[in-house]
Amino acid sequence: MEAAPRPDETLLVEALRAGDETAFEQVTREFSPVMLRVAQMYVSSRAVAEEVVQEAWLGVLEGIDRFEGRSSLKTWIFRILTNTAKTRAVREGRTLPLSSLAGADDPQEPALEADRFHGPDHPWPGHWTARPAVWSALPEERLLAGETRERLADALEGLPPNQRAVVTLRDVHGWSSEEVCNALSLSETNQRVLLHRGRSRMRSALERYLDQEGSE
Repeated sequence: MEAAPRPDETLLVEALRAGDETAFEQVTREFSPVMLRVAQMYVSSRAVAEEVVQEAWLGVLEGIDRFEGRSSLKTWIFRILTNTAKTRAVREGRTLPLSSLAGADDPQEPALEADRFHGPDHPWPGHWTARPAVWSALPEERLLAGETRERLADALEGLPPNQRAVVTLRDVHGWSSEEVCNALSLSETNQRVLLHRGRSRMRSALERYLDQEGSE
């Protein structure tokens, strides 16, 4: 079941239909950065993704009178975006990474590096070689330091596009799993896999950074 528009969204839709420039600036400022991330799942470069976002906004303006409110405005906008991106990818002759969009880049890809677990010859195969760090014991200022946040941002940018989009929507922008599934046309299972793998990669990157910093 899709989320219905909030009452304040109804007023926003009415303003968009009336050609209110302030309302349009509001939604473009709120959604454009994450729209760009999502567009990069489908097309070959950031420059093309930027063009896709612009085309999507044109589609929003042209179609706002036909918006029926059966989903949230946000979901509707992102569906226009993904449809625009898919069309652009086909026009470019680019093969869409359908398996990637549906789940992960490689169905056999482990969420964590293999060396984090004991091999089959160990008395405890599959168990941790070293348990994950317990960050609650670290000083809060260390976890919130500017350099730590920069490392997390770098780790996010380094994720495969599909994982980056899902983690960004869920953890940066606070979207629900239902909203992400509706906007990206993902099943709940595939959304969960992408989120888990993306978070695991980011945790590994942060662990390496904190371990390195602690050993200096």
